[in-house]
Amino acid sequence: MSTSTSEKAYHHGDLGTALVSAALDLLESGGAAALSLRAVARACGVSAMAPYRYFASKEDLLEAVAARGFADLAESLDAADGSADGTEALAAQGAAYVAFACRRPALFRLMFMTPCQKPDTSRAYRILERRAAALAGPGMPAADLTLAAWALVHGLAALILDQRVLLAAGETEAVARRITGQFAQLTACVPAA
Repeated sequence: MSTSTSEKAYHHGDLGTALVSAALDLLESGGAAALSLRAVARACGVSAMAPYRYFASKEDLLEAVAARGFADLAESLDAADGSADGTEALAAQGAAYVAFACRRPALFRLMFMTPCQKPDTSRAYRILERRAAALAGPGMPAADLTLAAWALVHGLAALILDQRVLLAAGETEAVARRITGQFAQLTACVPAA
């Protein structure tokens, strides 16, 4: 008795997760233009219709890929935050954010171009927010410090990816750490308005 490829795929495990993983691989190797439900199905060895059981459209697939990216970013930020204390932890988060963007540029761009409504997407922001709350002084409320820190590292990452700031190989994390650390120290010195 023979079994079709698509029937085998439905029984190999979590096809939804496999489709998102295949989409991530395609994104990293060929950019957003390489992503389609048909290409993801082919990469997973399932029928062209199989992804529609999990994603109604390409946009839904892109949202799932972006959500995975935010989850991965949150893990990086959490590990960085746990590696130090105080302003050094904020600097470590900044370095981790920029390193993530430089290591996975296609995913990073997709994450911020795609509407992403999954609950885990704000986890990365909450990690930064928690650190900012611990550092905020009378001169800058935690919400303002959080937004300013995010804008700083996101802007730096975008400038590096767009080659507006040229850095030597391996220098990006050190620059991000230094700039974020200096920013954190400056905000601690800001007098109350």
